[in-house]
Amino acid sequence: MDTAEGSELQAITAPRSSEPRPAGRAVTVLTVLHGWRSDAERWLLSVFTHTKTDFEALVVDNSADPRIAGWLAGRAAERLRVITLDPPLGFAAAVNSGIEAAAGDVIVVYDPGVELKGDVVSPLVDALRDPAVVVAGPFGLRGKGTLKEFEESAGPEVDAIEGYCMAFRRADALAVNGFDTRFRFYRMADVELSFRLRDRGGKAIVVPGLPLERHEHRLWESTEPAERERLSKRNTYRFLDRWRDREDLLVGT
Repeated sequence: MDTAEGSELQAITAPRSSEPRPAGRAVTVLTVLHGWRSDAERWLLSVFTHTKTDFEALVVDNSADPRIAGWLAGRAAERLRVITLDPPLGFAAAVNSGIEAAAGDVIVVYDPGVELKGDVVSPLVDALRDPAVVVAGPFGLRGKGTLKEFEESAGPEVDAIEGYCMAFRRADALAVNGFDTRFRFYRMADVELSFRLRDRGGKAIVVPGLPLERHEHRLWESTEPAERERLSKRNTYRFLDRWRDREDLLVGT
């Protein structure tokens, strides 16, 4: 393990927040900001407009942008908490800081480019009432007969849930140490977590028809094509290093 990865592992157990973990909520809706305030504003407004379950909104500010930090500081609300990471961490470690700090029994991780158009959380919580379900969301993936390539699947049972919107129990995520912090770029981190959760026994389930819209994925669009291809391949190799012999976890085979 190199020094950078070791420091990020420490950050999981010591998230940088000015407040202690509060009393429990039913659900934590969680997003990580890497910039793009307009996306954050749209996501927050849609969460507070449409989430009906007892919830908190937890924003991990991984932007290192004082303008975003200042904007968040002025967005005080009873159900809103902010964790500021300084210096910024890789994607997986940043999400893990939110998982560790979350007050909810269930966590729904969103990409900030997602906009809720209705109650997304309640159907996801309902899906997780089944103890056999360990991760749920609207966008599923199945391996194309191999662990080397995945494609979208309507399920209902799938190999993995995409990180645009994925729900799981906080206790389950903590039991597998959250996301793999080697995934500094986001690609495949959601697949790897899905496999880790399922490896303990349990299913990944697509919850269809959820009222949300995916806008531009900023991390993808802002990364040069050659660089994002390099980072995506590296993450695929990381995934295969752990799971290449586990084709038994492919539900379509």
